Amino acid sequence: MAKKSMVLRDQKRLKTVQRYAKKRAALKAAIQSPSSSDEQRQEAIEKLQALPRDASPIRMRNRCAITGRSRGYFAKFGLGRNKLRELAMMGNIPGLTKASW
Repeated sequence: MAKKSMVLRDQKRLKTVQRYAKKRAALKAAIQSPSSSDEQRQEAIEKLQALPRDASPIRMRNRCAITGRSRGYFAKFGLGRNKLRELAMMGNIPGLTKASW
């Protein structure tokens, strides 16, 4: 089980990312636009850098939905490797079977 503070920190980051998503997208579009002048581009870069650090989606960490474990995360299922294996062995994940050959 992950520390409660780490799970809560990631939830807080998710809210921050969602809050600033439109603003970040607009600034990034202005930076990448070929029609922007150098002054407009520089101003957009400065505004983007002034946003909170946690507003960047790259700072979010994938975590298991049950335990909050960050390592061994399977994105397709949203679970860590331990819980994925437990649920698969019990037959609670449709279409997932243990490999045997």
